[in-house]
Amino acid sequence: MHHKNLNRDGVYVQPKLTKVAAAGLKLDTTFHPTFAGAVLAQPLFVDGLGGTDLVIVVTEADTVYAFDASSGRQVWTASLGVPVPLADMPCGNIDPLGITSTPVIDLTSRTLFVVAMLTPDGGATKQYQAFALSIDDGSIRPGWPVDMASTVTSGGTSFVATVQGQRAALALVNGVLYIPFGGLAGDCGDYHGWVVAIPIANPKDVQGWATAGRGGGIWSPGGAASDGNNVYVTTGNTIGVSEWAGGEAVFSFPAASPLSAAPSYWAPPIWAMLDSYDTDLSGSGPIVFDLRGAAPSHLVFLLGKSGTAYLEDANNLGGISAPVASLLAGSTLVINATSLYTTAKATYVAYRAGGEACSGGNTGTDLATLRIGPGSPPVFLGSWCAVATGAGSTIVTTTDGHNDAIVWAVGSAGNGLLQGFDGDTGATIFAGAGAPITGSRPYNAPIAAKGRIFVAADGAVVAFTP
Repeated sequence: MHHKNLNRDGVYVQPKLTKVAAAGLKLDTTFHPTFAGAVLAQPLFVDGLGGTDLVIVVTEADTVYAFDASSGRQVWTASLGVPVPLADMPCGNIDPLGITSTPVIDLTSRTLFVVAMLTPDGGATKQYQAFALSIDDGSIRPGWPVDMASTVTSGGTSFVATVQGQRAALALVNGVLYIPFGGLAGDCGDYHGWVVAIPIANPKDVQGWATAGRGGGIWSPGGAASDGNNVYVTTGNTIGVSEWAGGEAVFSFPAASPLSAAPSYWAPPIWAMLDSYDTDLSGSGPIVFDLRGAAPSHLVFLLGKSGTAYLEDANNLGGISAPVASLLAGSTLVINATSLYTTAKATYVAYRAGGEACSGGNTGTDLATLRIGPGSPPVFLGSWCAVATGAGSTIVTTTDGHNDAIVWAVGSAGNGLLQGFDGDTGATIFAGAGAPITGSRPYNAPIAAKGRIFVAADGAVVAFTP
């Protein structure tokens, strides 16, 4: 799944990827699968358990590819339909619009769940459909796909596919598939922040919840997070409202079916100002975690387009109220996934933004961290920054969950290099091996598996190996 874990912390435990081993990574020139289509989603890895390991990639061409993770050989491909050209949409910035979000895999049933925008009749009809595919051969499971527009309502609000965007990653919690929706670039039409829930054992029992006000999109690539008991999403700005109507908030839904019609929420008292400046709270998506020695200790981390970081009590969100803790973390708009990790020294959040919160006044950087300190309430502290020359989303590797922590990011829209930084100091561990990655996007992140780092970009997947 996106960031490997349901809490969305982005931590990959890789015993072989010590800092010494990471420094010696090189581009695997024998691994070079190629394909057609832009990639905005994170790739996924499937352990073959002695058989063939797979790297799975989804594209805006509405195609899913499974490649042998060792050789790069294509194992199977599945074409889900015809994507929608931008010229046929009321607004947006993806052309064509196909599969944008990171799918999720249920290993028990060996099923990949993925959402695609497609036009079954060549243009007149436009649908978001949820598919369930076998990870063994790409075939569609019985009872799928599910068409959102024909099945989803929330109170008096209907789901209109042509004005909704599905960038946020899918989550599978206790047998229920959660699909978040926001709007399209340009904020056209009567779109809302939606959560669609599909019980995978009964895909016809589709449930939906939408923000009361227009807007409030759930659009960050991190999508829905969960601690196993609740599912958390964050919303963006609402449009044309005089009273709070679901925007600029984090919502908590009990992880059970049916979907709650009245979820718990938190929104800052300045929600109207955030609305007016389009500085969405939903820039990176929530991360749920526990902090030893803190009160409250079960927390939700949020970082929005305003550059302000927040901590909230995951067990008691508290409605419209002052945050448990907050800090202006940077000046650059945060619109990609962040990572949260704990070492022997501290708990950190790594994000792509300005460096105003960094110790020593090290500003002008594009990769930064915050430390989260225990206390009652917990506190934010500035930390290290680094120059990564780009805007890719982050992940973290450690050898055992705490030691040898390395923050990884690709210089998307910059130098294109995969780079790794010491998780405690920001010192450069890996500088890219002189192998820039063409076509990488800020929304997707690399993955780590079996001591290797994989990066999916438009038309290709690359691998770095010791």
